[in-house]
Amino acid sequence: MPAISPNEVVAQKQKNIPEIVFEAFNELIADNFTEGSAKVKQEDVINLILSKSGFLSRQEIFDKGWLNIEDVYRGQGWKVEYDKPGCYETYSAFFKFKAKK
Repeated sequence: MPAISPNEVVAQKQKNIPEIVFEAFNELIADNFTEGSAKVKQEDVINLILSKSGFLSRQEIFDKGWLNIEDVYRGQGWKVEYDKPGCYETYSAFFKFKAKK
């Protein structure tokens, strides 16, 4: 097998993330889509993945990096930002999806 190229990384990454993760993100993007963008809380994604799967664990989701979906969605035409609270901040981590113009 030849070495992976930078252009192949996103496709390979997408193959390594279970379909249930994309199902959860897609559902929450659609549910939260207003005026050209959607804000999806990380905790909501995790809870939906766990409820849909019945066998995955929160630890496994983080250990395998399955929430690192930004580049995959960017490849589908989204501008994606991830924001998490810094030191002394208390808001929930979230993903912001906005249609590229």
